[in-house]
Amino acid sequence: MSGVSAGPLRRSAAWGVHLFTASGAAAGVLAILAIERHAAAAAFGWMAYTLAVDAVDGTLARAVGVKQVLPEFDGTKLDDIVDYFTYVILPALFLVHFDLLPAGIAAPVALCVVLASAYGFCRTDAKTADHYFTGFPSYWNVVAFYLYALGWPRALNAVVVVAFSVAVFVPIRYVYPSRTLTLRSLTVGLGLVWAATVLYALLRLALEATVPRTVVLVSLAYPVYYVALSLALTARRSTASV
Repeated sequence: MSGVSAGPLRRSAAWGVHLFTASGAAAGVLAILAIERHAAAAAFGWMAYTLAVDAVDGTLARAVGVKQVLPEFDGTKLDDIVDYFTYVILPALFLVHFDLLPAGIAAPVALCVVLASAYGFCRTDAKTADHYFTGFPSYWNVVAFYLYALGWPRALNAVVVVAFSVAVFVPIRYVYPSRTLTLRSLTVGLGLVWAATVLYALLRLALEATVPRTVVLVSLAYPVYYVALSLALTARRSTASV
């Protein structure tokens, strides 16, 4: 189907998907306003919304066939712009404004996030043909949540941030949760459980101004699974190619 032959209903649906993607940027602005108010729960709530949008907008775009229906509009470019803003710029601001980094080096460490991910987003193999991310896929919103919730020393937070910034350049193939075929059902299922657990933690943060540490530690099981699976699949591919 071409953009010319697509009916008005199909075109409206395609524009609706693009608007849904763009709503992530609007949520990002609202998150910045929450950060300025020092409202952590609200900021994370809007970040959670942007994460949810990114999790499903690609599926919706493929279902509607947006590339065929609206060939004049580059939804991939829109998605990258929104993701860089909400996954990178927004969490970097959060790290600085909530004093999660050592005072003397907070800005340089936050800039490691911004600059490393700028490279990561623009590399031609950022997403592989068989649906993996190359290098750490800039999940800085998740990193910011755990650094805030765990309450580690600022110096340790800085080490974590720099380590993940370096990981952007390391060619490990990270699982694309909704598209990598290996163990996809398990990955998606565990991801939904993780999302529900994190949302519960955010609700507690909003109501009680504290995040239950036990809940946070339990929720870490999914990021550990995600990294372990990514490392295992990368190692398997390297061994197969020898």
